Amino acid sequence: MNFRSYYGFIKNNLTFKLNHTNSILTFLLVLIGITGCSGTSEKTSIDTVDTRPNILILVADDLGYADLGCYGGDIATPNIDSLASNGIRFSRFHTAPMCAPTRAMLLTGNDNHIAGVGRQALSAQVFGYEGYLTNRVATIPALLKKDGYHTYMAGKWHLGTGRSANPYEKGFERSFVLLEGVGNHYNSQGLFKGIPVSHYTEDGKAAKWPDGEYSTDLYTDKLIGYIDQYKDDNRPFFAYAAYTSPHWPLQVDEAYWKKYEGRYNDGYEKLKEDRLLSLQRAGMIPEDAVLPPSHPAVRSWDSLSETEKKRESRKMELYAGMVDNLDVNIGRIIKYLKEIGEYENTLIIFMSDNGAAGEDYYNNPGIKPYINPYFNNNFETMGEANSLISYGPQWAEAGSSPFRYYKEYATNGGIIASMIMSGPMVVKQNRITDNFLTVMDIAPTLYEIANIDYPSEFNGTALFPLKGKSLVPFVSAKANT
Repeated sequence: MNFRSYYGFIKNNLTFKLNHTNSILTFLLVLIGITGCSGTSEKTSIDTVDTRPNILILVADDLGYADLGCYGGDIATPNIDSLASNGIRFSRFHTAPMCAPTRAMLLTGNDNHIAGVGRQALSAQVFGYEGYLTNRVATIPALLKKDGYHTYMAGKWHLGTGRSANPYEKGFERSFVLLEGVGNHYNSQGLFKGIPVSHYTEDGKAAKWPDGEYSTDLYTDKLIGYIDQYKDDNRPFFAYAAYTSPHWPLQVDEAYWKKYEGRYNDGYEKLKEDRLLSLQRAGMIPEDAVLPPSHPAVRSWDSLSETEKKRESRKMELYAGMVDNLDVNIGRIIKYLKEIGEYENTLIIFMSDNGAAGEDYYNNPGIKPYINPYFNNNFETMGEANSLISYGPQWAEAGSSPFRYYKEYATNGGIIASMIMSGPMVVKQNRITDNFLTVMDIAPTLYEIANIDYPSEFNGTALFPLKGKSLVPFVSAKANT
């Protein structure tokens, strides 16, 4: 436990008031501060130490509801599971059915149209569809930064590519981001004809992707580096890890997907059925839940040739390997926070931005002609940097089990996602709740935890009021709903 955490404990558990009549007690506390921070030149005055909790948001990109071990899934996610065992799993957490609108609601606590991101495409210029975060709303990092928090981000932005829309201009003190909604996991090669190169910025300036680095590993490195830079200045941090995994293209080191080789040879229909039962055993869905009919685009497993089955199994192996790697990197962040004494003083929220992704762009007649010359999707190269693989609606339905359909649909399969909250103020640990909540509820929750009132105006512009509601009364057991 570092000085800031220890001082918070003292402050919250002792009932005395420091004044001229208790100078001895004041001296003892200052002595504790000097001892706890020996070897540094930072001031540790008890008047300047900010004991509010750190906040860490971990976002998985297109993760299926039924993927996590703690939700009843079959992919190894021990680090995410550890957050669940020390926190709350939400079984009715609602998002938008697409990435960008969800991220707009997450960072603003407001309707995505009010925020300016009414749909996935970022090109329109009418009210609600501007394609970037407007000044009608204030962001979590902007308000937390103004109130003394360090603010960091690494990963996918997808909320505007212009200079004024950059994370650096929206409140992030340090950031390394992919501006678009998707990119190669090993380099900056674009995936669409209109975007031949993916664009990255660091602290608002154009940045290059270090070729060969894997996305999830690099984003984790960046975020840990940002936190480490100011870890001794007695100020809390807000860190936003907006991972691009397990979003297609399905690319990951062989060491990860090999763990799952052969596991999915019985097909996506069997996996969907197995997950229905395992999620029921885990308590994440009602015991009387049943599977909906499959999407018309899904072919039955038995109708596939042996070659097709082999290829389909590999897709799911790659996807599972990406989730496995994502969990390993989340474990790296947890380990780091423990090493610097901040883990117990960090509220951690893990979530997916929508349901599992059913896109199959490689076989899309409008996109395939561009992809074919630039990517090699032979069986032997699947998962490598020069491949572009997505696992399609068939596996997405298994990822969304027991819900209907997947990402892009406003059915439960597209808008109910996994969400875990762990850390300070979260009581009754290892709990599952089926209370209804939305991604808009996260920002008001963080403001209450940070003791910040949402303003009526920001930087001279009137703001729309928050749409979401704070979860603090619920997670702290002060209310039943």
